[in-house]
Amino acid sequence: MVVGSAIAVKIYNLCILVKTTTVIRNLYDSSKREDILMKKVILHISGNVQRVGYRAKVVSTANALGIKGFIQNLPDGRVKIIAQGEQSELDKLIQAINISNSLINVTNIEQEYSIPSDDYEGFNKVVGGGETDERLDNAVDLFKKLITVTEDGFSKLGDKIDRIGDKVDQVGDKVDQVGDKVDQVGDKVDQVGDKVDRVGDKVDLSKIEITSEIHSMRDDFNTLFDKRLSNIEYELTEMKNKVMVLESSTSYNLTDKRKT
Repeated sequence: MVVGSAIAVKIYNLCILVKTTTVIRNLYDSSKREDILMKKVILHISGNVQRVGYRAKVVSTANALGIKGFIQNLPDGRVKIIAQGEQSELDKLIQAINISNSLINVTNIEQEYSIPSDDYEGFNKVVGGGETDERLDNAVDLFKKLITVTEDGFSKLGDKIDRIGDKVDQVGDKVDQVGDKVDQVGDKVDQVGDKVDRVGDKVDLSKIEITSEIHSMRDDFNTLFDKRLSNIEYELTEMKNKVMVLESSTSYNLTDKRKT
């Protein structure tokens, strides 16, 4: 009985050892797989990236992607980033931090891969002497968003002004068309005026011709009247003379009869 119990204990202990070894091996394999999947990249960012809220933007993006590491400003004006995570997430980070807007302007991203480590618990910003803390960076980020919104507002306002300008141009075109029609009417009025002037000229010429004919007829009538009047006066003078001769002759005859 004692021997049997001892053998049972040994078998139990052996089973516990096998299970423990399996768990350890699985944990090792899992850690090894994680080490294979994990990547570490060192990035040096050039451009206008300091004191513009760039680090706060990178920290927010990295934490959203589950990436570990840190970001810090360098004395030469660049920004250094150490990021550790899966390659797909690192690719997303590198693409997201290539920013160009009214404040931030990334001109170059240098990449250097190295062996991952367990030195990072999260993704943080390294602040040096005289640098802004995270709250001020957040304020800068909000200010940047305000500038973007303001620019969008001015852009929309500019679009509305452009549309108003287009409508003003359309009204101007219609006014020009009305002006052209007024000019056409004016041309027609001028043409009618020219015709009236020509008719007036003809009327004036006819009046002159009629007046001239009237004057000519009056002159002819006066000449004829004077001539006829002269003839009548002559005939009357002749008749008077004849009457006088006749009277003289009659008076003479009467005188002679009386004498006889």
